[in-house]
Amino acid sequence: MFETGIPKLDDYLSGGIPSGKSLIYHTQPGVEGDIFGMQTLYWNLHKGHKGVYVASNSAPYAVKGRFKEFGWNVEKFDQLSIVDCFSALMGADSSERYVVSNPEDIVAIDDAISKAMENAAGGVIVFESLSTIMDHCGEKETLKYMEKWKKYSTAYDNVVICNFTAWPYAKSTLKRIKELFDAVITISGIAKRVIFGQYYGVSKVNWVAKSQKRSISFKVLRPGGVKIFIPKVLVTGPYNAGKSSFIHAISSRAISVDRLGTTVAMDHDFIDHKGFTADIFGTPGQERFDPLLRMLSGEAMGVFLLIDSTKPSTFPRAKKMLEMTRAHGLPYLVVANKQDLPDALSVNAIRKKMKIPESVPIISASVAKKQGVFEAFETLIDMITKAI
Repeated sequence: MFETGIPKLDDYLSGGIPSGKSLIYHTQPGVEGDIFGMQTLYWNLHKGHKGVYVASNSAPYAVKGRFKEFGWNVEKFDQLSIVDCFSALMGADSSERYVVSNPEDIVAIDDAISKAMENAAGGVIVFESLSTIMDHCGEKETLKYMEKWKKYSTAYDNVVICNFTAWPYAKSTLKRIKELFDAVITISGIAKRVIFGQYYGVSKVNWVAKSQKRSISFKVLRPGGVKIFIPKVLVTGPYNAGKSSFIHAISSRAISVDRLGTTVAMDHDFIDHKGFTADIFGTPGQERFDPLLRMLSGEAMGVFLLIDSTKPSTFPRAKKMLEMTRAHGLPYLVVANKQDLPDALSVNAIRKKMKIPESVPIISASVAKKQGVFEAFETLIDMITKAI
């Protein structure tokens, strides 16, 4: 199995891509989709696999520079080969091992690709842009040779991965593209005049017996690459439960609006941790700010409920705040803060006193010492992604 290196995607693919199989990143125009193929290639080079990058949109030096934008130095990998399908279009020389003398001739492209695939047997072949090859060589010809390249991948135990932008080609072409590949990952944007949100979805996987169509929001970070993005996670709880401290503990960039050391509006932060990113909003705990709590809870995808384990008198207020966020319809968990103090109630005692269902995690934490905070973050994110 070859992993894609895209957060959560390998889980959806039951571990990755089997050798001899093919996958296409099928991208809506205007969405940054080529990063998916790049990230998959870099991930596998880093794992020690052979790799081939079929460059059709840019010269090899520009390709390497683009990888560096994301913090990936591909020049250190001796097992990487680039099939240069670009330089000849510009009348430029190329020092790459595989150079296509006429990138508008599909036979010339096939000759270079077949040699590269044979020499990289057991490796990963990534097409920078199958749609660009299609533009140069024609839709029917490219589809015909794509079938041939798939047969090569089976013969040489390669995995073939293609970036493809779904420009307004013939309907038969767009249909055939999806039929050709063993797995289709659709990369789309939420748009209104401009694209303001991006997500990828698994629409086909023929090696998984009961594959589910899944979709998940993502951001592209420089450096960093593709990260799962949770647009809104709420941190709530009674006064002095440790909400601001919790947000500051999982990031050094949190912003608080406070007066005399007490949050009087909200905390906000963007968190990047282990392939996941999230916008986190913290609410003040005083009752006079309850209207703000109701407003902030709109469109939240998950909730952290912070409680002070040493103050059971605040638990009813905590449950009331939980109800105001409508969290019972969302993934949520309880962060039992101040567990390091001698008079803290145990997790079991808290569950019993608050009547928290067994299905809801209660994470033991000492926010001041950064204990349990990342466990809580990872647990909630996992709950959210499973619920999507």
